[in-house]
Amino acid sequence: MSQKIRIKLKSFDHNLVDKSAEKIVNTVKNTGAVVSGPIPLPTNKKIFTVNKSTFVNKKAREQFQIATYNRILDIYESSPKTIDALMKLELPSGVHVDIKV
Repeated sequence: MSQKIRIKLKSFDHNLVDKSAEKIVNTVKNTGAVVSGPIPLPTNKKIFTVNKSTFVNKKAREQFQIATYNRILDIYESSPKTIDALMKLELPSGVHVDIKV
């Protein structure tokens, strides 16, 4: 088969992304495929500024930030055993996984 598989991981918590990437790397190495990564991508930060008061104090503001952490894994020399192992793998619920073949 030997096709390239790219896995993108996204989460708001960096610990979840790192743990799930480590799980994927361990399962892929156990099946005999070659894995490259996890490669950390730049963190996307969104900052929102909100007035503390609805009407009176214009200068009183609060800022909130959402950070999205990303990782990429490339899998080479994969076999059907590797794909089956990836499909059966259970990852935490806060991680978004995108798989491209």
